[in-house]
Amino acid sequence: MAAPHSPRQNHLLAALCDADLAPLAAHLQLVPMLLGDMLYEPGKQLPHAYFPTSSIVSLHYVAESGASAELAGVGNEGMVGIPLFMGGNTTPSSAMVRIAGHAYRVERHMLLQQFERCVGLRELLLRYTQALTAQVAQTAACNRYHSVEQQFCRWLLSTLDRIPSGELVMTQELVASILGVRRESITEAALKLQGAGLIRYRRGHIAVLGRIGLESLACECYEVVRKEVGRLLPSAPATTRDAAFAA
Repeated sequence: MAAPHSPRQNHLLAALCDADLAPLAAHLQLVPMLLGDMLYEPGKQLPHAYFPTSSIVSLHYVAESGASAELAGVGNEGMVGIPLFMGGNTTPSSAMVRIAGHAYRVERHMLLQQFERCVGLRELLLRYTQALTAQVAQTAACNRYHSVEQQFCRWLLSTLDRIPSGELVMTQELVASILGVRRESITEAALKLQGAGLIRYRRGHIAVLGRIGLESLACECYEVVRKEVGRLLPSAPATTRDAAFAA
């Protein structure tokens, strides 16, 4: 049986003490996140912030030509909507759900209100902003200097860190769009990893069979980002207190 939904399934919310979480939790709404849902578009006001629990959101940039590439991914370790408390309100990038699941949503004015009132929440979200900035910077370097196979391994590992199962519902075309490379390049990399027994790919499903092997083939970017997130955002384990905030 699946565990009941709880805000503490998001690591940022889990890191807050009860006193800091309770005022925000009163305004959190559990929402389904469907594959392809657009949470915000370039230049438009962000109406909500999202704290994913089982979904993953892609922050990506789309060029005038229609080509796109992911700047960062956001799963249960973070939140979508940092421009709301950084004063920008809009962003040139987009946010789209790339792994379906759930998230907790809060209206922008309530997030701002709690951000100003609660020191614990404010410090946590600012640290997360630094972690997300590090991910964006590392992704840019990875896209410039590392092979498609290395990028694919990095992406697979970071995705696995955010979902409970070892199987992804993801077409090669969508992976290519996320990484900003040709579909044929992803096909070649996937076939090589499958031949090595590290993944199994069939009809839009990617199952990871050998995580250690993927780690050995990935570039240093995965570990750099993982360590930075761990340094800035020590995750708090879920406890029986979750029941008080369960949906």
